[in-house]
Amino acid sequence: MTALERKPETEPAMDKLRRFLEERRKAGKPGSNFEQFEEELHRLVSEVECEAVGEELERQDINAPLIEIEGEPHRRVLRCEETYFSPAGPVRVERSLYATRTSPGERASCPLELRAGMVEGKWTPRAAKQALWFVANLTPQAVEELYERLGGLLPSKTSLDRLPKKVSGRWEAERERFESALREKAEVPLEATAVAVALDGVMVPMKDGDRKRKREHTAAEGKETRGPAGHQEVGCGTVTFYDRRGELLSAVRLGRMPEANKATLKSMLTDELEWVRAQRPDLKVVRLADGAKDNWTFLEALPVEGQLVIDFFHAAEHLSKALDAAYGEGAPKGRSQFEKLRHILRHEERGVEKVIRSLLHLRDEHPRSKVLQTELNYFRKGRQKMQYATVAANNLPIGTGVTEAACKTLATQRMKCSGMAWRNEGGQAILSLRSFIQSKRFDVAWELLVEGYKKLVTLPENVLPLRPTRQC
Repeated sequence: MTALERKPETEPAMDKLRRFLEERRKAGKPGSNFEQFEEELHRLVSEVECEAVGEELERQDINAPLIEIEGEPHRRVLRCEETYFSPAGPVRVERSLYATRTSPGERASCPLELRAGMVEGKWTPRAAKQALWFVANLTPQAVEELYERLGGLLPSKTSLDRLPKKVSGRWEAERERFESALREKAEVPLEATAVAVALDGVMVPMKDGDRKRKREHTAAEGKETRGPAGHQEVGCGTVTFYDRRGELLSAVRLGRMPEANKATLKSMLTDELEWVRAQRPDLKVVRLADGAKDNWTFLEALPVEGQLVIDFFHAAEHLSKALDAAYGEGAPKGRSQFEKLRHILRHEERGVEKVIRSLLHLRDEHPRSKVLQTELNYFRKGRQKMQYATVAANNLPIGTGVTEAACKTLATQRMKCSGMAWRNEGGQAILSLRSFIQSKRFDVAWELLVEGYKKLVTLPENVLPLRPTRQC
């Protein structure tokens, strides 16, 4: 048994750490298991951190018969111990609880938590910030396992699942104010000469997606029950900045859970664009989307001048579909014609007109092909938004690749893992956190959020605390 093991548990954590290091120095020779040394050192350092955090939290407490919270009198109702989550591990401290005693069932307030800005009553600010970042990128189960391997804090999967929902609820309650504050702290890149606005969507599995009824209805019609029944569309939007060479500089990525007509997402994109235009009215504006009618109704209504562009790669897919209808899917002649017309569409001025003439000729040769007629109509309606050679010559984007990537990185990678299904509350929490991270706004968003957990706590005149405490 080592000296460390013989010491009582009441020994200060700092003394334990000093003695451990002294024993290692006195040993002279290296230990046989370096990993074991690392683990023991980490444990002792974590104990020191927990002890220091506990002491600092106790200083945040006020033990007095009467206090004022935001000017409202509260009387002490209880003094007890509570355990909090800190990055180094659980911290147990004694704290006081207060209430106005004006209404039955009133929830008591804790000066310690209000002064320190404890998140959802249990997490220190730094611990909550770390946990939210982890859960934004990994499932609660994976984060729980990560914490076990890191040592120190060991929150449960349930706690990790609950935290982002609670925090997101606060954000959503004041979303417009918070988003305005985010923009105030942001800057348009100095090198930017153009800004692109685009939106798209991706289907995700929903717990409340009415899956059972949809499948029963499909089966009743005698159809095979397959596909994404119970899935709904998450909306993703981007505001992207480009330099004079057409190189991507940065992007703001936004994600919203399923909603009629993507109303909130469109409002957010509009606000972002208005802010950009106020900062840099000189920027060229490009509005991008695939051929979806709803997206274009929104983009065309934006109160800005600028280029309208149907995503080139979606247009190429429609071209491929038309040629497959004429020549047969995968036919060599069809593939050859596709490469030729695709090049014309992309690189020749008014190339879309040549594509339309070619499709007209094929339609006349195959008058009964509904697919050919549909694709011909697609190019006719979108011809003004398919001036790809002209747009590219001005070093402006012609594709929605950034937005499609946002659909993948915001939603698909985190929300479409095996067995997952979402409700709006939990899904929006993840989308918002991932949006902050991918838009380089996470730290600023956190500063805005954590301030909401703090309140001014003071002692009334002529009331003294029962033990020394720092004043607010």
